[in-house]
Amino acid sequence: MREHFELQGYDAGGRLGELTVPRADRTVETPALLPVINPHHKTIAPGRLGEFGAEMLITNSYVIYGSDEVREPALEDGLHDLLGFDGPIMTDSGSFQLAEYGEIDVTSPEILRFQHEIGSDIGTPVDLPTPPDVGREQAESELATTTERITAATEMDLGEMLLNAPVQGSTYPDLRERAARDAYASGLDVFPVGAVVPLMNEYRFADMVDAVAAAKRGLGADAPVHLFGAGHPMMFALAVALGCDLFDSAAYALYARDGRYLTVRGTKHLDELEYFPCECPVCSRFTPEEVRNLPEDQRVEKLAEHNLHVSFGEMRRIKQAIRRGELLELVESRARAHPTMLDGYRALLDHADQLETTDPASKDAMFYLSAESARRPEVERHHDRLGRVAPDGDLLLVAEDAPRPDGTFDETWTVVPPFGPVPPELDQTYPLTAELPDRTDRAAYRAAVRGIERLATAGEASITLAHDGWPPAALASVPEAVTVLDTSVTTDDKER
Repeated sequence: MREHFELQGYDAGGRLGELTVPRADRTVETPALLPVINPHHKTIAPGRLGEFGAEMLITNSYVIYGSDEVREPALEDGLHDLLGFDGPIMTDSGSFQLAEYGEIDVTSPEILRFQHEIGSDIGTPVDLPTPPDVGREQAESELATTTERITAATEMDLGEMLLNAPVQGSTYPDLRERAARDAYASGLDVFPVGAVVPLMNEYRFADMVDAVAAAKRGLGADAPVHLFGAGHPMMFALAVALGCDLFDSAAYALYARDGRYLTVRGTKHLDELEYFPCECPVCSRFTPEEVRNLPEDQRVEKLAEHNLHVSFGEMRRIKQAIRRGELLELVESRARAHPTMLDGYRALLDHADQLETTDPASKDAMFYLSAESARRPEVERHHDRLGRVAPDGDLLLVAEDAPRPDGTFDETWTVVPPFGPVPPELDQTYPLTAELPDRTDRAAYRAAVRGIERLATAGEASITLAHDGWPPAALASVPEAVTVLDTSVTTDDKER
């Protein structure tokens, strides 16, 4: 077990944790957002970032290494003095520049030693960030190089500095899983999922979800996961629900310089706003017109402050949702912000069996909010339990509001969409106490039928389903061995 990372609680794949950073002698609560600091363009003074909630920062060691202006001060006084921040600082290695320009003039061991010399608390070897959709041969070749560099990093004496073991593999889930398994076996400390920024820039959230889910399958539960480059608050909840613990944001500053204003529902341009839809200190004090009329440096600073407030506010909201067992409800509300975010949420639910392994068996409540709710881990877990039940004799399954048909049955269970059959002794247990809408959608009925199918294959009982006008599309999937009675059709209707 990695002693520097302790888990405090789960909801779906999301978790609360504590990351201990020995060299900084600090412990950071996760999920955590790391503002990115460019040592040449400090939009917000790093020493102020604690005001917004930052416990840890990230900066680029390669930029420092290649700059006459900051290299010597960093070596002489240390990274923390250079930036004016006394909390943990993570450093990237130059992989971004490698991806952008094709080469860098430093080796992985050289930049790791430099990171150690300037006092980085978490360092990074030079991995190869393979873009999405490249040929498999290229992805495998570059992954092999990244793996070699991770292995070489394990052989270096870098004191108490923690080390990242980046997980690459492009858009090949099996390569991502293999890369994660090898990175985890290296014994290193933090596991960034890399090269996903192009996916997010193109709003390919479903592909991002599949890449992260594959990486998670290769990692142990004690592996802190960093989603490199994921800095927009719109997608934090989705990524946390997958099991990501660390995020880094340059967006707060880059967007501010471009006049862009972050919200949890997307990005607005300052020129388009008549009112600020936010309660942060900036938006409470200024109007959009007043911010537009500020001198450029002050305008950028105020936008960056807002962007930080909304980003850290979302992180706090996510942590509270995990505490309350309401993370997936938050993810669902965020998914309605953009069609591609909905694609991402649906992709997340494609991995419901993976999420179910860590999702708590009991919570305060579950809210059924849409057709997607029929695929939540709680529903899958109930269906799995039905597969382990073996009722005997004649069993009546009856919809809650349906009349009970004539006949003698050994047992009677209710059927509750989306869960399906509910044994009487479980009807007041989670998740069967879920808050459900009165107007049931087809997805919930289809999920209930999947539950009936699991029950029917588990034992030898003779099963009768009494329903009150369920959709034909759902009934078409009921196993042939189950007798189906439509109680919404009266005797007079049948005679006519």
